[in-house]
Amino acid sequence: MFKIKKMKNKIIIIFILVLFLSGCVGVGSKGIFGTGVSVAFDPRSVGTQVDDSIMQKNLSARFLLVDKKYLLSIKSKVLDGRIFLTGKVDNPEEKLKLTKMAWETAGARSVRNDIKIKEEFNFKQSAKDILITSQLRTALIFNKNIKATNYNIDTYKKKIYVYGIALTSDEKDEVIKEAKEILDVEDVIASILLVNDLRIKKD
Repeated sequence: MFKIKKMKNKIIIIFILVLFLSGCVGVGSKGIFGTGVSVAFDPRSVGTQVDDSIMQKNLSARFLLVDKKYLLSIKSKVLDGRIFLTGKVDNPEEKLKLTKMAWETAGARSVRNDIKIKEEFNFKQSAKDILITSQLRTALIFNKNIKATNYNIDTYKKKIYVYGIALTSDEKDEVIKEAKEILDVEDVIASILLVNDLRIKKD
């Protein structure tokens, strides 16, 4: 009886850890990255970081004015004036409208729109996407040539979306290589900025 109870406790602990890890890396079925890329070594100058933060807050406020539902359904991230959008909307017209609003944001250099059109929830597909995301996150953590905390990962229908800042082109290539080696992955869409490509380098 004691052994069964102990085994149950282990299963519960493992389940909680899986949920925690999937929460940290972002849930693929929702297409949401949380607050965005958490960069351990942020090569942007303080001024650039402030500009990006202001742009992001302004864009989020504009989305909220259009419809309060966007507070939860749409997430934005600004890196060096480049805007990344993710989330879900009801129809293609909404997606186009949000893209246009992003481009109209003062200081926008580019807009990457990975917003999805809502579909019927598929538990099996969602579970598979979460597993793919977790596998890649683990691979990046164990790869000594990659600063895993500099990247956000999302998986949608076996397609991996990777966002972040790479210190070198070799690191960028390594991240993409790791993503392509994950089992069942159909495509890898990487939006990885290089330090040398940033508008304002670290002082």
